[in-house]
Amino acid sequence: MQTAAYRSILVVVTRRIGDVFLSGALLRSLKRAWPQARLDMLVFEGTEGIARTHPDVAQVITVPMRASLAENLALLRRLWRRYDLALSTSPSDRPSLYAWAAGRRSVGIMGTGAKHLLKRMMLSQTVPFDQLATHSLALNLRLAAALGIEPTHELPLAWSAEDEHRLAALFPGYGKTRYAVLHPFPKFRYKMWTEQGWRQLAVWLKQRGLAVVVSGGPDAAEREYVAKLFTGEDAEVVDLVGKLAFPELAALIAGATVYVGPDTVASHLAAATGTPTVALFGPSNPVVWGPWPRDWKDEPSPYVMRGTQRRGNVALVQGAGDCVPCLHEGCDRHLESDSECLLTLPVARVTEAIDSLLRATGRDA
Repeated sequence: MQTAAYRSILVVVTRRIGDVFLSGALLRSLKRAWPQARLDMLVFEGTEGIARTHPDVAQVITVPMRASLAENLALLRRLWRRYDLALSTSPSDRPSLYAWAAGRRSVGIMGTGAKHLLKRMMLSQTVPFDQLATHSLALNLRLAAALGIEPTHELPLAWSAEDEHRLAALFPGYGKTRYAVLHPFPKFRYKMWTEQGWRQLAVWLKQRGLAVVVSGGPDAAEREYVAKLFTGEDAEVVDLVGKLAFPELAALIAGATVYVGPDTVASHLAAATGTPTVALFGPSNPVVWGPWPRDWKDEPSPYVMRGTQRRGNVALVQGAGDCVPCLHEGCDRHLESDSECLLTLPVARVTEAIDSLLRATGRDA
């Protein structure tokens, strides 16, 4: 049962960009429970762009991923007991410390065992961490349950008319033509599909009468990859890599006939818009990291560990092999490793998933 009315709340999500986006359901749950409360976020520098798509957040505070002792001490002084309630979505040391310092009451997700004992003592309340059998979104919502509030599984998105106007200037077909969005470049190589697969998919989509729009971030490596990827008349695309802020990307995907991408934040965003979403998965655990389908409410996860599967507006296409998912960072166990299960994923598996998903969602091209 809900026992307090909080006027100020801090949610600490000092993790990767996908974690920041998936915290949106917790944020919406908090705002519905305490609509008058000021709701702030603390995130790592470089992830604040996606945090600003959360319409319930008043302020986004950032901290360097590798903050110095002086930077951490300055942040702790700035946060000290500033909030009625502070929540940590990670069992790691720093977010737990930030939540303890910031909140007159602090609640966090926490591991078991002796190494977490001090953090469990610091925080007012903890809920158990699970990195295997519970989706990240559902795990965050355990914090809502601990607070005695009704959870919502909605991942709200916000963009403005100005965002749409800028998008239309970059892509005149926006709102006027049927198009697919491809997001070929994940942050880490071990999540990457093949260049040939993306080229063949682009040609196939054009043959189906869809314009092909390519999205991506501003990093030089990503821009270079896409520039080399789509060459020649048959693979002509609308290249928006590095040109869109997250609200504009959300608007673009929301207007698409279909989206295809790897295990990356853009795929989570696509699923949340309700657009038919095809997500390409290899080593990653789909139970924890599969894109949460719009309007999906079942817990602890929409997905099972193995196999290609469709849930709501999402088709999750998993690479083949007895080792899949291995839950490691590629075959060589590091971020820049290849993943054989994705390198051998044929384009026919992806086009079959698109056809099936479009028929199921009534958007058959």
